[in-house]
Amino acid sequence: MTSAMVLCRFLHFTVVLMLFGAWVFRPLLSGRDPALDRRLARVAPWLAAVALVSGVGWLLLITASMAGSWDAAFDPSTLRLVLRKTFFGQVWSWHLLLNVLLVTLLLTPLRSNLPLRITLSGLLVATLAPVGHGAMLDGLSGQLLILNQIVHLICVGAWLGGLMLLVMILRQPAGQPVSAILQRFSGVGYGLVAGLLLSGLINVRVLTGAFWPTPLLSGFAFILLIKVVLVVMMLGLALFNRLRINDCEQRLATLKTSVILEWMLGMGAVAAVSLLGTMPPMITG
Repeated sequence: MTSAMVLCRFLHFTVVLMLFGAWVFRPLLSGRDPALDRRLARVAPWLAAVALVSGVGWLLLITASMAGSWDAAFDPSTLRLVLRKTFFGQVWSWHLLLNVLLVTLLLTPLRSNLPLRITLSGLLVATLAPVGHGAMLDGLSGQLLILNQIVHLICVGAWLGGLMLLVMILRQPAGQPVSAILQRFSGVGYGLVAGLLLSGLINVRVLTGAFWPTPLLSGFAFILLIKVVLVVMMLGLALFNRLRINDCEQRLATLKTSVILEWMLGMGAVAAVSLLGTMPPMITG
């Protein structure tokens, strides 16, 4: 059941974060580009559908885990009990409703309304924050932790979705100056990285009571270390591309490979987060 939960969380986190980030970066990275809009419009409904299916799967797995039986996941009375009487269920009811609204939006003429897409996907990202470790604390401390987690997820989503959009642009540049696109991406990226690192450090400090959990090479701390290594590798690739931005037009193939690798590392980091969410943080002292 744990493996299925990790897979479900990974799929859901990845598609929700990428949708949000791609739509946020769309007006920032490229001007009027009908071809790019068409490619993004073809991909978006599928990603939203995967988000909905994996979100329902997440609910069924949580229900089975709480009840201690796979059969309970498909029992209407047990599902109602989880949705109405648990904190996860109450948050997830709104989350799934938002997901249904997003899928519906993408199947109607309103799909061209970018602010509406960003709003719905942003609310989807925000409602992911309270269902993990963000729900560990009560009162004001818990609310601040959830707020910090929202900031963290927004930064991750913008970066990951921006990379997906950058890959789509580099596959078919359409005569656009790649150097200008990279400069705009890296300009926003500085703020995202700062927000990601700061909010991540706050999460670790609050959840574990230390700036780094111990022992280092076991359990929660080890998976967290893997996540950090993947993020550092992403930062290294981003810095490499930024330093060589002047000759990017002459090395488009290498640049595309580098960006794809950075994107894959980002998804690896999300996979690590999906596993971390199923593990109790080690509280020092």
